[in-house]
Formats: sequence, structure tokens, C-alpha cells
Amino acid sequence: MKYLWLVVAIMLVGCQNQSGTSVMPVENEVVQNPVALVNTLMGTDSEFSLSNGNTYPAIAMPWGMNFWTPMTSKMGDGWTYKYDENKIRGIKQTHQPSPWLNDYAAFSLMATTGTDKFQEDERASWFSHKAEVAKPHYYRVYLADYDVTAEVTPTERAAQFRFTFPQSEDAQILIDGFNKGSMVKVLPEKRQVIGYNRNNHGGVPENFHNYFVIQFDTDFDQIDTWGDNWKLLPGQKESKGDHVGAILGFKTKENQQITAKVASSFISMEQAQRNLDNEIGTDSFDQTKTKAQEAWNKELGRIEVFGKNQDDIKTFYSCLYRVLLFPRMFYEFDAEGKPIHYSPYNGEVLPGYMFTDNGFWDTFRAVFPFFNMMYPELNEKIMEGLANTYLESGWLPEWASPGHRNVMVGSNSAINIADAYLKGNADTHAEVLWEAVMKNADVEAGRPEASVGREGLDYYNKLGYVPYDVKINENAARSLEYAFADFNLAKMAKKMGKPEAAKRFYEQSLNYKKLFDPETGWMRGKNEDGTFQSPFNPLKWGDAFTEGNSMHYTWSVFHDIQGLINLMGGKENFVSKLDEVFEMPPKFDDSYYGFTIHEIREMQIVDMGNYAHGNQPIQHMLYLYNYAGASHKTQKRVREVLRKLYQPTPDGYCGDEDNGQTSAWYVFSALGFYPVTPGVDQYVIGSPLFDKAKIHLSNGNLFEINAASNSDENPYILQAQLNGADYGKTYLEFETLQNGGKLEFTMGNEPNTAFGTNETDVPYSLTNEKRD
Repeated sequence: MKYLWLVVAIMLVGCQNQSGTSVMPVENEVVQNPVALVNTLMGTDSEFSLSNGNTYPAIAMPWGMNFWTPMTSKMGDGWTYKYDENKIRGIKQTHQPSPWLNDYAAFSLMATTGTDKFQEDERASWFSHKAEVAKPHYYRVYLADYDVTAEVTPTERAAQFRFTFPQSEDAQILIDGFNKGSMVKVLPEKRQVIGYNRNNHGGVPENFHNYFVIQFDTDFDQIDTWGDNWKLLPGQKESKGDHVGAILGFKTKENQQITAKVASSFISMEQAQRNLDNEIGTDSFDQTKTKAQEAWNKELGRIEVFGKNQDDIKTFYSCLYRVLLFPRMFYEFDAEGKPIHYSPYNGEVLPGYMFTDNGFWDTFRAVFPFFNMMYPELNEKIMEGLANTYLESGWLPEWASPGHRNVMVGSNSAINIADAYLKGNADTHAEVLWEAVMKNADVEAGRPEASVGREGLDYYNKLGYVPYDVKINENAARSLEYAFADFNLAKMAKKMGKPEAAKRFYEQSLNYKKLFDPETGWMRGKNEDGTFQSPFNPLKWGDAFTEGNSMHYTWSVFHDIQGLINLMGGKENFVSKLDEVFEMPPKFDDSYYGFTIHEIREMQIVDMGNYAHGNQPIQHMLYLYNYAGASHKTQKRVREVLRKLYQPTPDGYCGDEDNGQTSAWYVFSALGFYPVTPGVDQYVIGSPLFDKAKIHLSNGNLFEINAASNSDENPYILQAQLNGADYGKTYLEFETLQNGGKLEFTMGNEPNTAFGTNETDVPYSLTNEKRD
């Protein structure tokens, strides 16, 4: 292995960043500039009918309150940046977590030359990806129609823009306040524009505003605004209405640069100015850019990966960037430097932390386990934010953007809370959070949205499942997810010294068994009278399931895979059922939707049978072979997905990226393990993608993973050692990783079918747990 660093160094000698230094990691070299490896355009080649990520290039700080992104699409289009479009309408402040949720609190800046091209179609400029730089900390694009270069670099609540103009008598910068309520006011004596916007797609109180302040470094030679219906208001310094904006004119010299410092606040105009002063102040554009670059390198550099394939390393850091975007901060700092937030639940300004823009149906699986592994201090703040959400709205969020939204199913906030508490990251607010999760488990009435709490709770608590025939859609999916939430509540209750609650929820966590149909061997919707739904097609998407079919959801027994193995008649049958998903043709029944939804199409086209990695419910399934003594099949399948379904390209995902979840799958799996069961202190081992990885933990410890003889031809683990001792388990314990150490694999091209086959080698299952 000693020669690897030299081989990689030779291969990558031509790969340079903008400062001219090597950006690709080699053996014995710290990864100095991982942000240069990130492709923020990964996943942007997407549309309604087919998602290759459904992402946009977010120019942002990790978990920043505000992101910025170029707009190729019209105002209000959830697919705001489409890679195959060729005109830019502006660079907007965005808070969009998903095109399906759309945006809120958005406004944009755009530079032009010429007179009065302010309507979004007219002002749009041709651009080329060849003249575009898209990184997390910096974006630059050449607006060809105007011979203008636009640049932007972010802070958490502010940003700096820099526009380089040609010689022009009518250079202009446009501020578009967007529709659904906006205001702009030009203050020429201060070289400022202030305003607000109120656009949203739900989840906000009546007094919702996003206040902004824009500070320019150049006097205005012209001031106009526009009012509703794009009505030009020459010389008017203020406009207010449904959709207004401002036009600032300049007489520029060749290559003259005009800088705009922008900040916003959900609290007040005064707070927006405070955010600007605190985060940018007198800093130049380049100083802000350097600070943003350093912040990203600090976070991305917590994990170093080394290998021979440049694309793998770029994909890794591009995915890690996505993991570190959501949930976004929804808090600001007052005059004394204390965190405060505008509540998207009751409209008040209150002390403490708040986070938003997250769908726990997606992110409970790997994103929040990643935070518990790498960012325990952050997760403590997120847990405080969840406690505040409960105190301010009476309920926990399941999909917040920025307040409660009626999206997806499950009671997955309980999973995030329990997993954080069990790993020591929710102690301060544990009692409030326990009260909140118990309300979800006991109270169905009064929920602000159907997605909040537990839809069908009264049926579930009475029957152990949500019936198929009581007009509650996706009932089987709900039942399975409630059962896993119950398992997490049992674990939390036990640690909190609540034995009766622990007993109750352990018993309820076995409710998954009530939906298992022994005749077909699949999970199946069940009627209120105890009979199974009929007719039944395990390939039917939707109906009893959520964005998937029975062949996907049958494996949603995260906490008791051994129990599922027993239901299926033993390990051999279990492995055969897993194989069946991959080996059958990609057949499907889309009749529930009436058309082929994009998730189905993404499964169909990747030539992996009925395995639908592009959607979240099945992403843990590859690891389940370990539970049946067939870990080599996990190793093969994981490596196949890592290699086949991810690339650092605009079409680099195989479905919705979804708030970091599909990216977190890659980050974990490329390291060699995955958190199949949140609420348990184990990671299940797969097939490490890199020759070496170094994980720098928040406690100061280092965990290193080496994979000798690793290559595309050698995906199988022949043997393993942990801290110098032979290691045959197919899981890694949380505490072991946090303590630091070294896990070493020897890889080969033929499977070691004996690896991990002893009963003590398999990961956790509730059925195997001895409880008091």
C-alpha cells in the first residue's frame, strides 16, 4: 500500500484549483481544499418526470439560514435551475428544500445593460456552463447578453455580490421582490435598498415577512421601481404591492466592479441590518469568499478519503456538501449575541434555536445518524429547536418548511429524538421532548396537518395497524413506520427510567408482524376486520404504501430483521426474497397514481430489477443480507450501487436527493458502513469504496479505515482487523468508532462466505435482545 500515494499523486498532478495547488488527496497528505472538489451542479439535470437529484446549486454556508442560487426558470418554478436551460433570469435568495415543497422568502438580483429590461423574460441572459463556476462558497457566471460577470459569496444570513460591467451609460442592477407580497424602498443617501417579501407555499403565520437590506458601494445614477403587473414607475423610490422591484442605474467604466452586500431577517429590518453588520461589516468580497471557503473546508475536511478514482472522491465531497445543507438555521442573534427566532408556528419572536426545511421521512434514515456521529453539538441545538417547535405549536414537526406542511407519512420525529437522546445529544430538553413524542403516540385530535402526529392513531392503538379500508391512504406504510417509532420510544423510555412505557412500546414495535402475509411472503394492507386487502399486487406502487410498493416496504422492519427472517421461514428464504427484488424485471403497477410517477421511472431505467434506490424506503435493504449470514451479497450490492448510481455530474443521482438523505447513504456507504437501525448503537458493514478514510470526530479522536487491495474488481471483504485484533462482526459499534482507532479490511475478488456468519457476528435485532 505504500506506493499508492505516489500513484495517485502522479495521476492527479494536472488537477489544480484556482490558486494552483493540488486539490486531490493523496496518501500522507491532509486534504487542504476539499471544497474545490464539490460539484454543486450534481443532480441539477432534473425535471418533473425524471429526477437525477432534483437539486439546485446552493451557494450557502453549512446549515445557513439563507441560500442563493441562479435562476434559469421562471419565478415560482420549483425546478429553479435546470442544467439543460441556457438563460439566467437572476440570482435569488432561496429557502427551498425540494421542488415538491417549493420556495419561500425568495427575492433576486440581476445585472443588465440597456434600458428597462426588468421583466423576467426580457431581462434573461444567455449563459454557458463553460463560463460558470459553481462551488458551495462561490458562484460566478458570465451574462453574455450584457457582457457582465456576476459573482456571489455567502455568509449564514447574508451575502456579497460583485458585478463587473462593461463601459455603459445604462448599466443596471435589478432587485426583484417576487410576488405574493413585496416592498422595495431605495435610500440613495445611504446607497441602500431595503424591503421585504412574503412569498411562500404554506407553513407560515399571517405576519410572515422576510426583511432585506442591500448595501451598495457605488452611488446610483438612476432610480426607478416597478409596481404590480410589471408597471414601470420612473423616478419613484418606493413601491409596495403583490409584486414589485427596484431598478438602479449606473454609468460604468470598462471592467468597473459594483459590490452589493445583502442580508435578510425574518424578525425585522433592524435585525436584517444587524445580520449584515455582524456577518459582513467592512469585509471585502474576497474576504467574505475566503471566510466561506475556510468554513466549508473545515466541515468537509472532517472526513478525508484517499483513492485512485478522482470521480469517487469528487462524488464523496459533493454528497457530503449536500448532507451539510439541511436542516437550515431559522434563528438569528440579537444585540447581545443571544439566539432568537421568528416562530413560523405562532408568529412571535422568541429566544432560542429553531431549524427548518426538513422532511424526517427521508432524513431519519441516515442524515440524523450522521449528525449524531459527526456533529453532536449541532444535533443538541436541533433537538432544542424541536422542543421549541412543540412548545410553540403544540406538536412536533414531520415536514417543516418553514412551519408545518402536509407532506409524507410517519412519526419519524420520535426516531430522531430518541436516537439523539440515546447517544447523549438531547439530555437538556429530554422531558419536553418526551412529552411531545408521547402526545404523538396518544393524541390524534387537533393536529394542524394530517402529516403531523399520527394519522389513523386511534385505529393503530386499537388494532396494531392502520386499516386499509377506512379511507386513510398509505396505511401499511404508516403502520410500519409507527412500529419503528415505537421501538425508538421504548429505547428512550428505558434509558429515562420509564419501565411501563418501555414495555408498552416494545410490544407495539412488534406490530409489523400484523401486516405480514404468510401466503405471499410480503407486507400487505389489512382491513379493519382483520382480513388482508384484496386483490393484492406486491408491484403496485402507492395505495397501501408511500412512493413504493410492498417489495420495497416489506423490509421496513429496521429494528427486528431477525423477526422478519423468522416470518419468512428462515435465512435461506429471506435471502431468496432479497435476491428476487434485484433479479426480477423492473415491472410495476402505477394505477394508483394514474400515470408513471418519476420514482417509478427512476427504478425502471437503471437495470437493477425492482430495487428503487432513487427513493428512500428501500435504501437500507442492501445491508440486510448481513443479518442472514450472507454479508458477501451486501458487499457486492453496495459496491454496485456506489459505482453505478452516483457520479459527480448533473445527472449524478438516481432519484430525489432529498435534504441530504440519498447523499448521506453514499457518504456512509463509501466509508464502509451504514446506520440501518437508528436508535441502536451499531453501523452495519458494507464494502468500503476508498483505500483509506480518516474520520475526525468532534471529541478529538480519529477513526481510520483502510482497505488493502481495494478496487472495482475486489469488492469483497476477505478479513478484517479492529485495532490490530481479528474482527469478524458485520457491524461496528457507535462507541468503538467514537473512541477512535483503526479498522482494516483486506479486499478480494472472490467472496469470503464465512465472514460474519456466526450468531454473534450479526447486527442487532429486537428478537435477539434479552430484556429485563
